[in-house]
Amino acid sequence: MTGPIRLLLADDQALVRGALAALLSLEPDLDVVAEVGRGDEVRDAALRARPDVALLDVEMPGMDGIAATAALREAVPSCRVLVVTTFGRPGYLRRAMEAGASGFVVKDTPARQLADAVRRVHEGLRVVDPTLAAETLATGRSPLTERETEVLRAARDGGTAADLARKLHLSEGTVRNHLSAAIGKTGARTRAGAVRVAEENGWLLGEGDRS
Repeated sequence: MTGPIRLLLADDQALVRGALAALLSLEPDLDVVAEVGRGDEVRDAALRARPDVALLDVEMPGMDGIAATAALREAVPSCRVLVVTTFGRPGYLRRAMEAGASGFVVKDTPARQLADAVRRVHEGLRVVDPTLAAETLATGRSPLTERETEVLRAARDGGTAADLARKLHLSEGTVRNHLSAAIGKTGARTRAGAVRVAEENGWLLGEGDRS
């Protein structure tokens, strides 16, 4: 008889992480062997604890959950990844799967369904929130170029075009051009609207987004 499925939990909210650990530990075939609160702690924790399945949040300090997924899959290929997040954004799902995740569910998934998702991922199956999967197919990939994405990330904190130009080491004209293109591609009317649309679709998470 094989032992319980070994789990690693990564979430920067201690209360959420503790609640997940408590709920999953009630299942006789699941065993939480490691917990971390930062994305850049996932790889080393997995090397130490050798979990079978890692449940990762998306937005964490140090390293986002998608980058952590890729690092974990490279370091411990036998460990499967289930992304469990508050933010059910289509862009996150697509990028998580591309990084090597086996599943993607939202945090309000009932405990029994979450435990079942863990078991299915452990068996080598893919588990994806059906509503989010449909939204991802409908939305498609991000229409933004890498530079447009970078400019919109910088624009989230406000500031003038001159402020953004200094921050990104670009000319003010170049920043205005990228903002204009991003506004057009997102169908927004303003810079703030373009940021909101890109955020809602999960297009801004990535390199340089470590808060």
